[in-house]
Amino acid sequence: MRVRIGVGVGGGTASGDPEVFGAVVDGLERLGFDSLWVAERASGPALDPVVAMTFAAARTTHLKFGPSVMVLPGRNPVLLAKTMASLDRISNGRLLPAFGLGVADAAEHQAFGVARMDRGAWFNEALPLMRRLWTEDVVEHHGPRFHLDAARVDIKPVQQPLDVWMGGIAPSELRRVGRLSDGWLPSFVTPDDVRDGIAAIKQHADEAEREIDPEHYGALLTYTDGPLPDRFLELIKLRQSDKNPADLVASSRKELRPKIEAFIETGASKFVVMPLGEPPDWKEEIEALADNLLPLQD
Repeated sequence: MRVRIGVGVGGGTASGDPEVFGAVVDGLERLGFDSLWVAERASGPALDPVVAMTFAAARTTHLKFGPSVMVLPGRNPVLLAKTMASLDRISNGRLLPAFGLGVADAAEHQAFGVARMDRGAWFNEALPLMRRLWTEDVVEHHGPRFHLDAARVDIKPVQQPLDVWMGGIAPSELRRVGRLSDGWLPSFVTPDDVRDGIAAIKQHADEAEREIDPEHYGALLTYTDGPLPDRFLELIKLRQSDKNPADLVASSRKELRPKIEAFIETGASKFVVMPLGEPPDWKEEIEALADNLLPLQD
């Protein structure tokens, strides 16, 4: 398996500062990281993910990029399909699209205008529709939410097919990954979670008569420099109430490498590391991550 290392910029960081974000993008490209992942938080200080990915696409020639993750429910699937195809085209095939339902947060739900109970059904209709728009010349679709007559997206992605990644660890999320996704990148998980999740996803993919590339399993690994802030403890309790937070978040940058090596043993090969909180100096942070983790890339 080809191990690849990316870096994530969280929704609570100062990535809206052009000098800060520029230093992140330039460092990842210069040092040879595989990818940059940008969070979406409508109510946070981070850049809009489309703006951030466009900035990265224009500033680099090799670095891949994706959202971690972009909320699909509440967005027009035709316009979003055009946006994603345009990003892939303008970057010569470096987009890594990743979609989800959105975080369990009232402010975020309000921004997208879709009730939590309705988001799964929206997602299940919108994503297959977007795939058709990326590959077919003309699309007819009449579903519960969207009605299209002779719809078209004339800019097609460079990547054919354009693989879509998802996260999530709940049984319903694993079913959705197996039925609709091309790759899995969960967060706040243990190696055992990933081993069990891969098995479940493969079963659901088999039932849907689909196959997911065995190299398209990974994990987003968060880390801190010291004790875990209270706000993240609350988030982890909501998502993995039966787990010890120390097993889900590395307490230092140096812990990342042995954690990744443990995940590799489960069959995962694609990783995104993301600091929880703002590093004092992003340039130094990225260089330290490169020294520690890039030897794992082959």
